[in-house]
Amino acid sequence: MNSTDQLGRTLTFASIPQRVVSLVPSQTEYLYELGLQEELIGITKFCIHPEGLLKQKKIIGGTKNIDLQKILELKPDVVIANKEENEQEQIEELMQHVPVWISDIYTLQDSYEMMLGLGKLFDKQTQAESIVNQIKTEFAALQKSAEAKRVAYFIWRNPYMLAGKNTFIHHMLSELGLYNICNDLERGDRYPSISLETLASLQPDLIYLSSEPYPFKEKHIEECQKACPGAQVLLVDGELFSWYGSRLKHSVKYFHTLLQG
Repeated sequence: MNSTDQLGRTLTFASIPQRVVSLVPSQTEYLYELGLQEELIGITKFCIHPEGLLKQKKIIGGTKNIDLQKILELKPDVVIANKEENEQEQIEELMQHVPVWISDIYTLQDSYEMMLGLGKLFDKQTQAESIVNQIKTEFAALQKSAEAKRVAYFIWRNPYMLAGKNTFIHHMLSELGLYNICNDLERGDRYPSISLETLASLQPDLIYLSSEPYPFKEKHIEECQKACPGAQVLLVDGELFSWYGSRLKHSVKYFHTLLQG
C-alpha cells in the first residue's frame, strides 16, 4: 500500500503500520483519538495529551532534539513528523532507516488533509472523517469579531517574537476576523522578533501572550501593557491556536469566549 505525505513524497508499506512513533504533540493526540492507542509506541516529551500518555509510552526526546537510537530500538513501521516542528537534518537522518510521514501545515485545510491522510494510512478513514467533519462544523459556526481588531500574538520572550505571516496561528487569527500586525512589518519572517518600541508603533488593539512555546504568565502582562497602554493584553491557550489535530474540536468554543471577553 502507498501513502503520500504533505511534502508529496510517496511511501510504500507492505501492510498497515502497526508500530508508530510520533514526533509531533498535536498529531500524537490525533493518532490516539483515531484509536491507535496500542500502535503508538514512541512519543516526545511534549506529547502531553491525552493526560497520562507520557507514563505509558517510550519518550524519544523533544520535537527539536530526537534520540535516533531510541527510535530505532523501537523498530517502528513509520514515524510521523512535521516539516516545521522537527529539525530537517534529524529527520533526513531518520529517513535513512525508517519511513517518515511528514505533514506541512499552514491552514485549516492543510490540517484536514493531514488528518484524512493519516486516517487512510492507518485504515481509520471513518474515524478520521468523523473528527474532520466535527471540526468543520464547529468552524462553520464561528462568529468572527465584528471589527478587524489589530492583534499581536507573542510566542516568545527574550527576544520577543510574534507569530507572523504564513503560519498556522496567523491563519487562525484570520479565521477570528482579526488583523495580524505582522502584515505591516516589512520583513516577511514567519516568527519575527520585535522590540516593545516597534510594537507600540504598530498600535495593536489586542496583545495575545501564548501559553506555549514560551510559558507566558500574568507577570508578563504588565510590561506589554506599559508599552501599549491602549491595548487589551490577554494570556491565551496556545494549544487551541496552534495544535492542528483533533484539539481543534475545542478551539471554536474557546474563541467565542475570547472574543466576547
